[in-house]
Amino acid sequence: MAGDKVVVLGTYGSMFSMRVQVALAEKGIEYENKEEDLANKSPLLLEVNPVHKKIPVLIHNGKPVCESLIIVQYIDEVWHDKNPLLPSDPYQRAQARFWADFVDKKVYDCGRRIWATKGEEKEAAKKEFIGIMKTLEGELGNKPYFGGEDFGYVDVALIPFYCWFHAYENFGNFKTETECPKLVEWAKRCMQRESVSKSLADPHKIYEFVVSLKKKLGIE
Repeated sequence: MAGDKVVVLGTYGSMFSMRVQVALAEKGIEYENKEEDLANKSPLLLEVNPVHKKIPVLIHNGKPVCESLIIVQYIDEVWHDKNPLLPSDPYQRAQARFWADFVDKKVYDCGRRIWATKGEEKEAAKKEFIGIMKTLEGELGNKPYFGGEDFGYVDVALIPFYCWFHAYENFGNFKTETECPKLVEWAKRCMQRESVSKSLADPHKIYEFVVSLKKKLGIE
């Protein structure tokens, strides 16, 4: 849609911000990226997302859309003529939404517990994380992408977490590739797409960020 003004409020390293960036890149949409300091949220962020006060927020022609998966669906519906992310079949759409919701409910919290806890709690989180990845790997099966031959909604939901794997693995002392080789193959396949490689954060910067965050939070 020519003449559209698209602004994204996000923050570097946020897997939820990266979802929005990947989706926009898949559609070839130019946008202005406004980096938020979450310790000192901007008046604009508080104005456009007064309920959750969280990033990311997509502002399209002055109208805000919040929550990353809802934003990705919105992007797919508005710019529906290029690289559809959700399948056209209602059942397949429902399945895609189910698995994206599974990613949302499981991966972030479990990953956080790997670096933010210690002892038995950390071991339990690591075991749970590997179990979640194995479940996702089972759903992927032998397909190139979660939806089949084409990169789509579930891929957009999950791939930003890949740049956090380095941190999870270092703090949890495990290798995702050893546990879930097909899932890592899928991630590397996604990384060959420019929309993904240009949107994802540097895994080493993520690791350094988590190290500093642990110090700030007083987590040994």
